[in-house]
Amino acid sequence: MSGPILDFPDQVPYDAYVHASTLHSLQQPLTKDPGEMSFLMVSQVMELWFGLARHELRDTQRLLRDDDAWGALAPLRRIKLHLEGLIAAWGGLRWMTPSDFNRFRGQLGDASGFQSAMYRHLEFLLGLKSEALIRPFKRQPELYEELTAALAAPSVWDDVTALLARRGFDIPAEVLTRDHAREYEPAEAVERAWVAIYHDDRADNPLYALGEALTDVAEAFGDWRYKHLTAVQRTMGNKAGSGGSSGAAWLTRSMAKVVFPELWSARTVI
Repeated sequence: MSGPILDFPDQVPYDAYVHASTLHSLQQPLTKDPGEMSFLMVSQVMELWFGLARHELRDTQRLLRDDDAWGALAPLRRIKLHLEGLIAAWGGLRWMTPSDFNRFRGQLGDASGFQSAMYRHLEFLLGLKSEALIRPFKRQPELYEELTAALAAPSVWDDVTALLARRGFDIPAEVLTRDHAREYEPAEAVERAWVAIYHDDRADNPLYALGEALTDVAEAFGDWRYKHLTAVQRTMGNKAGSGGSSGAAWLTRSMAKVVFPELWSARTVI
């Protein structure tokens, strides 16, 4: 039996593909406190998860626009698992007390997770739109342009609703042609459509399966937001956030904005 290849003409193929050496060069703590590395690396890992979730949501949109409800289930199921990875990442910071955080927090200046462009992309795709939240990126033209386009584009929920209309459900034109950059307002017609779908819970009903896959994603995203809130409360209580937000109070208010709202309200009617 031959062993692994140990000699290569230049760069190790694994590093060429994964760019591991580049990834491991990106941790640049600002203090000598050993705990800062955990905070920095967990934050970077979460950024990668955000990007992966965005990738999968875009693939979901492509399939929905192709009228492939069955096909959209695969990326949605993967997103749920990716979000579980995001939730688990908070465990890497559970050791951090307020004293631990305060040893390096001052070096963060105005930096805050609130300013994550990739997280903003993720929220926009999930239908949580707010024009004000792209303002911090105005002096970074490329990021600002990308976020402006994402704000104006349909969310996954908009694409789901358009699919329901194509499948014969009575969705008003004002719902289908609304300004996608504005905050989404739940519609009774969309809720009625989901009530009807859930009354037909046959295993071969693709819309029923789609509803459950979307619910799993919404629930997992809610779990991640709750873990974010408790991580903030654990390390800094109700102090203001480093980026000027109200910290835990801001997160609590944001959690009131539900992802895929009619999927949840329909359950009250069913």
